[in-house]
Amino acid sequence: MGAIATVDLSRWHEGGPAADEVAAEIDAGLQRVGFILVRGHGVDPSLAQAVRVAARKFFCLADDVKSAYSVPVGGRGWLRPGAEANAYVEGTETPPDLKESFSLGPETATGNADVDRVWFAPNVWPSEVPSLQALVTEYAEQMRRLADDLLALFAHALGLSTNPFETMASRPTWTMNINHYPPVSVIGEPEPGQFRIGPHTDFGTVTILDREPGIAGLQVYSPSSGWQDAPYDPEALTVNVGDLLEYWSGRRWTSGRHRVLPPQPHAPEEDLVSLIYFYEANHDAVVTPLEPPIGKLRGLPPVTSSEFIKCRIDAIRVG
Repeated sequence: MGAIATVDLSRWHEGGPAADEVAAEIDAGLQRVGFILVRGHGVDPSLAQAVRVAARKFFCLADDVKSAYSVPVGGRGWLRPGAEANAYVEGTETPPDLKESFSLGPETATGNADVDRVWFAPNVWPSEVPSLQALVTEYAEQMRRLADDLLALFAHALGLSTNPFETMASRPTWTMNINHYPPVSVIGEPEPGQFRIGPHTDFGTVTILDREPGIAGLQVYSPSSGWQDAPYDPEALTVNVGDLLEYWSGRRWTSGRHRVLPPQPHAPEEDLVSLIYFYEANHDAVVTPLEPPIGKLRGLPPVTSSEFIKCRIDAIRVG
């Protein structure tokens, strides 16, 4: 998909003209479609592979075993198949998404019980796969580092003299989902209009995706080309803008609309695992949209990060 630019973060770290070139590529790419491919990110690919191996051990457990870790959407633990329908956030009623997930988040409690219950609850780790906790914790730490680096680059791309996310994301909320897309022999034939993940945009600032290539894989929407398969680069991570960052940019950048296709008739037994890190901001961060000439719109009101995101999470919960 030609609209999605590939950028190399090692050039950003060089500083000077190289950094400015990367910033310009970022700005142009995010205005087009809200997605970029990122090389030079410094994340160890062997760590992602180890996370996948451990996650597959969990997903292979019997449902009655996994049920001990079952949580609703927004919780920490196992999201069973049928728990989400992501297209609901667009107002489109579809059958539930054909996936299961293991979900976790930050444990940096604030001391406010109401806040901590929603945003900083303790993570739950399956005793049946003891290696999963250390691997995922290390991976999430690398994702946090990369997300902060990306937000600093994004501020530079907009010509800002300072990075506002140094304070707006000093103790951020985030969610990491390990998504398992089972084959037809496990989940059955897809219903009409059913996807592994229905069409939607993400909710936060940036999403960082490590994915396996597949026939029934990620598709990205652009106004000029419609739905197209997202490009895959084994050395790159896929990064997209979420709704909160789109809003902060004064809608200069677009929240990347995407979906994951259901198993296809010519590859019904395809079985994929994706690692997705959804980054946000401090739960109480007040996000004030950038005005023109940086932003495209004038007069957008400030929003609180947690309120902005929670209404979207609630929208995708089935039942």
